[in-house]
Amino acid sequence: MTITFAHLFRGFAALLVTALAVGITAPEPAQACTLCTCSVTATNASFGTYNPTATAPTDTVGTVTVNCTGLVALLGSVEIAASAGSSGTVVQRTMQQGANSLNYNLYVDPARSILFGNGAGGSQTITRPLNGLLVFGQSVFYYGRIPARQWVRAGSYTDSVIITVTY
Repeated sequence: MTITFAHLFRGFAALLVTALAVGITAPEPAQACTLCTCSVTATNASFGTYNPTATAPTDTVGTVTVNCTGLVALLGSVEIAASAGSSGTVVQRTMQQGANSLNYNLYVDPARSILFGNGAGGSQTITRPLNGLLVFGQSVFYYGRIPARQWVRAGSYTDSVIITVTY
């Protein structure tokens, strides 16, 4: 599976000096980074070799890391969302090999019970606090699973999921 990034920046409009003059109020989530520059890195969710005769599902773990430098981030957050991939739905993602499909999905929790998506179709985004002065960051895990006993043609299966990070 390949992860592609779409960076979305929503800036905190008021300068810190102005905020101090009128009192500090909590900004809306994902809008609290003043004069920030952020970078995002991730590890792909690589499942390795799938065995269709195995009785247990094939699991993997991936990470998304957001590192920022900037003046200040107070009471802010970073929101990480995932697209549906080639299947068009987060309810059942598929990897492809030509006309052949292999079902899999991504989750926000280690129990693999909450779908990782953009908030639609019963999915959830991952939101973490992004608070700090000058240098700050967050790493989050996401969890992948291929259900057991899918009788598919041997070979490489791939899907592309776009990860959108809003800070």
